[in-house]
Amino acid sequence: MRRLLIAGLVVAVMATVVSPAAAAQRLTLPPPTGSLPVGSTDLHLVDDSRRDPWVPTGPRELMVSMFYPALLPMGPKRPYLTLAEAKAFLTESGVPDVDPARLAEIRTSARVDAPPRPGKHALVVLSPGFGKPRATLTGLAEELASKGFVVALIGHNYESHGTAFPDGRVTECAACGSESTLLPPVRAADVSFTLDRLTRPSSPWSWLIDRTRIGMAGHSIGGYSTPAAMVNDQRIRAGVDMDGRLWSPIPASGIDRPFLFLGRESEYTPAGPDTTWAGSWPNLTGWKRWISVAAAGHASFTDVGVLGEQLGLTPPGVLGGLRGMELTRSYVSAFFDKNLRGTAQPLLDGPVAGNPEIKFWN
Repeated sequence: MRRLLIAGLVVAVMATVVSPAAAAQRLTLPPPTGSLPVGSTDLHLVDDSRRDPWVPTGPRELMVSMFYPALLPMGPKRPYLTLAEAKAFLTESGVPDVDPARLAEIRTSARVDAPPRPGKHALVVLSPGFGKPRATLTGLAEELASKGFVVALIGHNYESHGTAFPDGRVTECAACGSESTLLPPVRAADVSFTLDRLTRPSSPWSWLIDRTRIGMAGHSIGGYSTPAAMVNDQRIRAGVDMDGRLWSPIPASGIDRPFLFLGRESEYTPAGPDTTWAGSWPNLTGWKRWISVAAAGHASFTDVGVLGEQLGLTPPGVLGGLRGMELTRSYVSAFFDKNLRGTAQPLLDGPVAGNPEIKFWN
């Protein structure tokens, strides 16, 4: 009997060692660092006043993921992507060899439909990069929510690879291949519509959102679209461009509200390859900062850097995904803390010893 037990144990251990499922590292996102639990829910919004600019057979539809400070960590953890969204994202990103189930099995820190923490909270709208699902800004969204912000993470329909709707539809990136300059007006309209819906008196979100404290941040095309949204909508009191080239400049009339440029040092410095930030810098007439991150890649400001690092896809010499997320979370949340909630943020005053990757150019 003892020999049988030992033999069975050996077989079980060997099965675990050779199992492909066990061999593949389970992908995870780092938990947020704030003190509050995070809740989340998805909204399907339909703007009947607009035809969709990319597929004009119907009205403009958006999927918006809401993240918010929760009263208690109740409910199941939020799925990161559906299987169909994960498959489309990986295929179009050029990594079809990764099993999409590995992305679909990720569970984030946010709890689905957890009861919200009462009170009025500052709102931050997030806009993802071109072709990227809104989920790729989940790490930043959860961080902000854990620090007391309500976050609206907008899925701009037909502008990403794989957007799932409640009725089972999964739309593709019909806008991909279009001129970059065509997107900011569409995204600005999406943001204003989303703000209208969230803050109207009949919305349950109006009880949680302080309409006088609204900010926006975006990555890549989302960052490029942030100034356009701010020019279009005065309700947006502060904005962040994360590694987004300004293919069309900020208007000469300027933006007099706080703004943060946060980008790769290899691209976004006053003497770097990109000239669009320097060209628009004088037209930012309010409080502003220009911060670069050494060794950062384009994905370093999103979840893609974190997940790519776990998949072994980070190119040599590029900032680690976890470190990229840590810096992004720190500086973006500090910016909104200072400019939407009025709290002092020494981190934004200049370099600190603990963050040698950071340089200030203002």
